[in-house]
Amino acid sequence: MNDGDRSKGRRVIGRSDRPVAGGTTSTGRRVLGRSGGPVAVDSAPVTGGASTKTSGRRRRPRLRTVALVIGVVAVVVPTASFAVGWWRWTALRTVDVSSALSGRDGRAGTNYLIVGTDSREGVEASDPNAAAFLSGEVSGARTDTILVLHVEDAGSTITSVPRDLWVTDPATGQKGRINSTFAKGPANLVRAVTDLGIPVDHYLQIDFVSFGKLVDTLGGITIEFAHPARDIHSGLGVDAVGPVRLDGVQALAYVRSRYYEEGIAGAWRMDPTADIGRTIRQRAFADALLRKATSVRNPFVLFGLPGALGAGLVHDSSLGYLDAVGFAWSMRDVDPEPVALPVVPRRTAGGADVLDLGPGAQVVIAALAA
Repeated sequence: MNDGDRSKGRRVIGRSDRPVAGGTTSTGRRVLGRSGGPVAVDSAPVTGGASTKTSGRRRRPRLRTVALVIGVVAVVVPTASFAVGWWRWTALRTVDVSSALSGRDGRAGTNYLIVGTDSREGVEASDPNAAAFLSGEVSGARTDTILVLHVEDAGSTITSVPRDLWVTDPATGQKGRINSTFAKGPANLVRAVTDLGIPVDHYLQIDFVSFGKLVDTLGGITIEFAHPARDIHSGLGVDAVGPVRLDGVQALAYVRSRYYEEGIAGAWRMDPTADIGRTIRQRAFADALLRKATSVRNPFVLFGLPGALGAGLVHDSSLGYLDAVGFAWSMRDVDPEPVALPVVPRRTAGGADVLDLGPGAQVVIAALAA
């Protein structure tokens, strides 16, 4: 210990480190005063404390940056998805059927008339089962599927209107099948449906190609088959039994099937119910399709559906994008109940096989009008 240390009456314990201000050495060892008590205690070097404070100052800005980025992404991504969906929705074709749509009149439910047409536009000869779509002479588009989706808080239903239902054509006043009323335009078909007593609030129309794209975009639709099934006219061919996932082509062949056969006991047996059996299959498929579509939680898939449908989807001009998104959101946990419209077959004086409304049909129609 040198004279300077003695003159101050202080001694250093441990190595002869040079004391620093505050009563500690440069290595952080403690310094004892004249009475032997500690003057100051520092368990870490001075430089270490400065480094920790600097690190803390650096960490806080980084955390703020990360939080800011997360916040921006949380806002921008949904907004961008919504904007893309809106842009694609506005690109879809619309049809003005406002003169034929029903007024609300205090009804609790909303009815969507969903029409599938047999337009061949956009079907390539190289597509699988293209022969099922391109065969035959077809002038213009005809309705191949007519569905009424009834939505209300008490529960939703899906009802198929048989294309062979015998009605009066609103445009001509002549009797004929309801699908033939589409020849005079969508509004005429809407009037034919409302003349049955079924109000129509919105109109949606989809063609062959868009229907297949919709199914493929959703990853296919699963249908339960009790037996192997086929229809050599529509192109349907299912060898498996039980739940079978159908792609867009096979799904279309399934809902269009009018010559449906089942493989039972080693032989193919034709469905004897004809168009009635077809409407039953359509209701089952529409139910599965709606459940799949409304179960989508991925916003990219949800807002991308209008783009996947392309030009083949037509909606009435009063159905806006916000209405469509709200409808999809309200249906996310809804499982529409398939409801049959009772019909009975008969043959006209001219030899045409048609269907008339049967016993109990008015009960179903009254529920759709509620």
